[in-house]
Amino acid sequence: MARCTAPTYGHRTASGAAACPACSSRSYRSYPSYDSYPSYSPTNPSSTSNSGSRSSSNGSGRSIKPRWSQAGSSVLYTPAEVRTLTPVRENVEERSSLPDLRDIFLCHAWDDRQGAAKELHDLLESNNVSVWFSEKDVLLGSSLLREIDKGLVKSRVGIVLVTPALLRRLAGEGIADKELSVLLARDLLVPIMHNTTYEALRDVSPLLGSRSGLSTSEETMKEIAAKLAELVAVEPCY
Repeated sequence: MARCTAPTYGHRTASGAAACPACSSRSYRSYPSYDSYPSYSPTNPSSTSNSGSRSSSNGSGRSIKPRWSQAGSSVLYTPAEVRTLTPVRENVEERSSLPDLRDIFLCHAWDDRQGAAKELHDLLESNNVSVWFSEKDVLLGSSLLREIDKGLVKSRVGIVLVTPALLRRLAGEGIADKELSVLLARDLLVPIMHNTTYEALRDVSPLLGSRSGLSTSEETMKEIAAKLAELVAVEPCY
């Protein structure tokens, strides 16, 4: 007796059904076309269990440019990334007239200051982005918390580099936790996932884990820096 090949090959096309030894004699009307299946497009990409699953649903869908893309830019986004970054961009534009603001406040774990955080900082600066970075902006002998407060006030947008080291710091309710509490109160925060998952983040910070962002599991740090550079680029007001 011929066995149906649907469990292995599926019958979403007429040719697939015709090639099946068990089903070739049946009417193909019983098999819906591939196009009739609903596509999965999450409204909040952070609702998936980890950054790897985000990549499978969105990673190959970079085909659009948001309204703030610069002329001639080759940087492409997924629809989910545009939804995520649009409220942040709107806040950037609202704050564009404020004087003496840094473009980005970089929140990171102390353990990453000479590793991933410095790499991201250097990539942003190579894209002409001004970055508040504790390694260079907190002077010896000054109050760290006070300097952080000033840095938050004087920045257009905040990014948090979410790494295993940061997760450990958040669990201990350290300084990084205080920075995040300020940034989370407004649409000024973009999480950058690096070597960890949203599931792990939600275990220690459900509020931050509910925010969508960008992930190095889906694109390189260099590509992420290019997107952040576009996000904060505004024409000067005279």
